[in-house]
Amino acid sequence: MRLLTTVLWGAAMLVGLQNSVSSPDGVVDRSSRNLSSVPTDLPQTAESVDLSCNHIHQLHKGDFKNTNLLKFLNMSWNGLELIDAETFLDTPLLIDLDLSHNMLLNLSDQQYLLHTGNLAVLNLAWNQFPNMTLGSEFSFLVKLERLMLGAKMISTDDFKNVAKVKLHTLVLYLEEELEYETGSLMDVHAQKLQIVFSSHQTMLRDLVADALSVFPEVEMNNLTGSYKNLITQLSQKAEIHTSHLSLNAVVIDWKELTQCINAVLHTSIAHLSASDATIENPPYFDTRVAETSSMKSFTVRRGVVNSFFFSQEAMCNFFINMPVKHLAILDTSIIYMTCPKKQSPVIELDLSYCALSDSIFTRVEHDHIVDCETLVNLTKLSLVNNNLKNLHSLSKRVQYMTSLQHLDISVNSLVYDGFSVCMWPPNITIMNLSSGGLTHSVFKCLPKGLETLDLQNNQISVVPQSIFKLKNLSSLNLNSNKLRDLPGCNAFPVLNKLMLKSNSIHAPSVTRLETCPDLQTLDVSHNPFTCTCTVMNFIHLANEAENKRSHSGIELLSWPLSYYCTYPETVRDTTLKDFRIPEISCSISLLAAAILVPAVVLIITTVFLCHHLDVPWYIRMIWQWTKAKHRARMQQVRPEDLLGVEFHAFVSYSQHDEDWVKNFLLPNLESPMGGLRICHHERSFVPGKTIVENIMSCVEKSRRSVFVLSAHFVKSEWCHYELYFASHQRLSLGADSVVLVLLEPLPQYLIPSKYYQLKSMMSRHTYLEWPQDKGKHRLFWANLKAALQADLPNAPVTEINE
Repeated sequence: MRLLTTVLWGAAMLVGLQNSVSSPDGVVDRSSRNLSSVPTDLPQTAESVDLSCNHIHQLHKGDFKNTNLLKFLNMSWNGLELIDAETFLDTPLLIDLDLSHNMLLNLSDQQYLLHTGNLAVLNLAWNQFPNMTLGSEFSFLVKLERLMLGAKMISTDDFKNVAKVKLHTLVLYLEEELEYETGSLMDVHAQKLQIVFSSHQTMLRDLVADALSVFPEVEMNNLTGSYKNLITQLSQKAEIHTSHLSLNAVVIDWKELTQCINAVLHTSIAHLSASDATIENPPYFDTRVAETSSMKSFTVRRGVVNSFFFSQEAMCNFFINMPVKHLAILDTSIIYMTCPKKQSPVIELDLSYCALSDSIFTRVEHDHIVDCETLVNLTKLSLVNNNLKNLHSLSKRVQYMTSLQHLDISVNSLVYDGFSVCMWPPNITIMNLSSGGLTHSVFKCLPKGLETLDLQNNQISVVPQSIFKLKNLSSLNLNSNKLRDLPGCNAFPVLNKLMLKSNSIHAPSVTRLETCPDLQTLDVSHNPFTCTCTVMNFIHLANEAENKRSHSGIELLSWPLSYYCTYPETVRDTTLKDFRIPEISCSISLLAAAILVPAVVLIITTVFLCHHLDVPWYIRMIWQWTKAKHRARMQQVRPEDLLGVEFHAFVSYSQHDEDWVKNFLLPNLESPMGGLRICHHERSFVPGKTIVENIMSCVEKSRRSVFVLSAHFVKSEWCHYELYFASHQRLSLGADSVVLVLLEPLPQYLIPSKYYQLKSMMSRHTYLEWPQDKGKHRLFWANLKAALQADLPNAPVTEINE
């Protein structure tokens, strides 16, 4: 309960101090200002006031009338001689008062304490008190937790007025000529006694005896010699109430240190610690250590050896063979630790912040390295911040620690070649490899039974999939590495917690989390997110997790404030939650639908309209008209080539198509608008000549030949002759001397084989189709006229009548 009270008190003090710091006027520092009185301009909001190192010899009523919120007051080093009884009448919240290093004369007359009922800390050390007799006003300090005192004499009944005050810590600053009466501390009810010795002071046997009899925790500071009384009390005292004994800032001979430790090992003291210990005359040979003890823990912190010549092995042997369950040697420059000579009872060993190398726990026999086999009870080993280099070698050093469950080897410059087989003991469940410079190959050198793995602050860029499964791994910390994406859980089937803070993840692949069915906690904060479509799935997952709607049940730590964009520049420092991008831009299906649907509709509409309006026919006819006009402009016909040419065209057709020729073709071509001269057999054939002669004559007198094609045409024998002669004329006049007019559809299979010239022409020449729609007739005639138009010599004077 006292320990809990102390923790709560410390937390309250810390919160109060933080709150005061947070207020601009809450902390007032007027120390070392050569002041002779309390300043009158202290702000009303002041919660902490430092007036130390001035010349304020007296405190009067009203000095702090304007500081009703005052909680912390430092009046040390002022030469204070007098404090009025009502000085602190206006400071009901005062919890920490420092009056040390002043000139106060009488501890039994401190009437001002009657108005400080909320005091938790009171420092009256280093004043001019002749004795330690506390006045009745101390009995009102019912909330006092820490009391610091000093006097030249300590007598019985000096502490009777604080007998009912439940202190946590009593600090006694001993003066060099202190007189102590046996039993003087019996009235004190405190969890801890701190004794601060002055330089070259002899340890008082009776004081030590009372301290070990009364207080659960005893701390002795600034010991420089004369440990005989302490060793004597530890060796001879039948009943010791102390469970925690601490020796801090001590200078001690190795022989006295080992005697003291052995003496403690034979007592009921459960915990022994020494910090800032300077060891003189270190050993050259092994020192005997007790083989059995009820002591639970031994701790050395910041140990120093004042000699270059000694046996570190002998020193290490003494400590490692101590019969304790918890052994810690911290922040001490040891480069080697030996192995216990027989099976050790140590279950927790902490050798952090030392200078240990890979040869730890080994010995050499016959030129062979022998690993330690006596730490079989060890369950927790901490080797933080040493000089360990090789992870594989370290696995060999601990391979026989069969009970080992928790291994912390963080903050070491570890490497692993990725090939050597690691030899970890089988029961390791918790492992800390943080801050070691390891790469992804470390996953090949891990105990298979791991449940918690810390690999933060390494050089891991990927979690390889081709590794043995860590079937029990539930927590994986990969913070501050170089990962570029979320790892999958194929190798960690029961992973529950995944930490990926401060990596190089630009666009987390949320689909990889589908391999993590048991994942509940995820941290991907402080990564350089690229805010494009690729991050949208992660944002969706995060929003669902925030709203407790995620089917996976994942809790995303530090969302949303620690998740922000780093690229592109336009959205830099925008939180992912506030990042917006049109959904259609990121969905291939939506984007395809948005583009393809209108395109398909447009194509269908265009095809429908083209089909309905015969657009292809119009385009084809316009193209033919354009080509005809172009040929007419580009083709230069020499006058001698037109000698004997009287007609623009000779018309060949079947008698079954005569009505169309007479009613449509001739009127449109020979009209004033057409202006063409057509050779028609009924009016142009010369009587008396054979039909063949007339055909040949008409073909020769015509610039072009027009063939009106139909099913009847290919059945006409005379049409065949006319086509034959025209094809011969085509060789002399060029490819455009023949014009085909398709009066009706004429499939190739209906054309007889003897009309091979016609088939060839239809396959290589564009022909004009007679449209059934009257609206298209004008364009048809325009095309036909353009194909036949030519500048001919004047017609002969004598014309052939019909």
